Amino acid sequence: MIWTSTFLLIQAVILYFILAKRSRSSTDPPLDKGLIPWLGHALEFGRDAAKFLNRMKKKHGDIFTVRVAGRYVTVLLDPHSYDEVIKDPVSLDFSRYAQVLMERIFNLRLPGHNLDKAKGLMKKHFQGGNLALLNRTMCMQLSSLLKAEAAQNRMDWKVDGLFSFSYSLLFRAGYLTLFGGEQNNNGTDPAEVYREYQRFEALLTKMARGTLKPDEKRTTQAARQRLSEFLAPAGLGEAPGSGPWVQAYRRLLQAEGADGDMQRKALLMQLWATQGNVGPAAFWLLGFLLTNSEALAAVREEFTRVSQVETSQESAVRTPVFDSALEEALRLTAAPFMTREVVKEKTLHMADGREYLLRKGDRVCLFPFISPQMDPEIHQEPQAFKYDRFLNKDGSDKRDFYKGGKRLKYYTMPWGAGNNGCVGKQFAVDTIRQFVYLVFSHYEMELCDPEAVMPESEASSYGFGMLQPAGDLEVRYKLRASL
Repeated sequence: MIWTSTFLLIQAVILYFILAKRSRSSTDPPLDKGLIPWLGHALEFGRDAAKFLNRMKKKHGDIFTVRVAGRYVTVLLDPHSYDEVIKDPVSLDFSRYAQVLMERIFNLRLPGHNLDKAKGLMKKHFQGGNLALLNRTMCMQLSSLLKAEAAQNRMDWKVDGLFSFSYSLLFRAGYLTLFGGEQNNNGTDPAEVYREYQRFEALLTKMARGTLKPDEKRTTQAARQRLSEFLAPAGLGEAPGSGPWVQAYRRLLQAEGADGDMQRKALLMQLWATQGNVGPAAFWLLGFLLTNSEALAAVREEFTRVSQVETSQESAVRTPVFDSALEEALRLTAAPFMTREVVKEKTLHMADGREYLLRKGDRVCLFPFISPQMDPEIHQEPQAFKYDRFLNKDGSDKRDFYKGGKRLKYYTMPWGAGNNGCVGKQFAVDTIRQFVYLVFSHYEMELCDPEAVMPESEASSYGFGMLQPAGDLEVRYKLRASL
């Protein structure tokens, strides 16, 4: 055993020096290993990925390879070349990195899980005819929660942080819509689920990066266990109000041999996937509207032209001003990484004719937040919220954006793209539209400080979907007299 351990140690040391001494060949993208052995740029990457990657872009251009905690990651920031990554499932694998995150965040291992079947299930229930049913249920839940949220005395204003208000309401409504359980009907209070979820989500980026401290590990373990208990009946016969999607998802997990514990962990993953971005997205949009009187007036005016039933329940209704404002809010605040594992050596053909070798075992990362979303060549004054950025002068949708004189296929990418695009995109858009419409219909809402500005985003939250705000925006609201 001593000799075996010694041999393995020697092999590990040799492998380390091979990796540490990696140098760039003529076919590789620019290589930047950083000054710290093994770690490379991990610390700077984790603190503020956007700032770090912008610095690397200025130094190396729109493609480069960096060392991050022993791994080599090639970052591609040319949107004209994104299809080379998005459309290659043979050399570039999405599922491997996803499985790493599933285990780190949710302690979830599903070796027999069929991602294609799970995705097909989502399409069946979140698109087509079933989408209308989901929208009606969500509208009912949101309307009920909004009416109960205000102060009992109609004349009294209630003060709250807009992020807390938006996230809490949308999470609770989404939980009731998708996972079942009715308030005051022997079900778990969704507000209690939300409070526990907040404890869990506060440490999610650290879980994903494997940087939890001992006390934080205990916190996440306790929160994960509590949430799993809340979700235990979801999709089973004893859960009142369980939606058909969660029931079908349970059956799929059972057919694949997942035991009860893994099923609950899988449901927690789905809770995060379905609820973790809608609330923050609604916050950013409402905040931008409340701090921009022209945008607020334009959206309000559009909502007055359609009926409550049309606006709140039907995805087919035309709301181009709202859609543009939402797309603009997402352009400014949606910042996921699109990561692939290189499972087979690949020559990457850039749109401008350059060619680079992607090495097996490396990772490839697209970061659309930097380009195209915040690229000043594509979007003038990219830091500014312009509610009509995605509208033509005649009110039609604007889809023509250019870089280097060439029209872009990808000019904003909050929902991902290709086979890994968000299946629930339309349900999310419909939900946010419902929420904003119902807030304006039910409440008089205004900023506590008329001169308030939007908070900065939390720098450590880049890469995991919607950015989290570093602060909140204080608002006051009360029920409209007509309700």
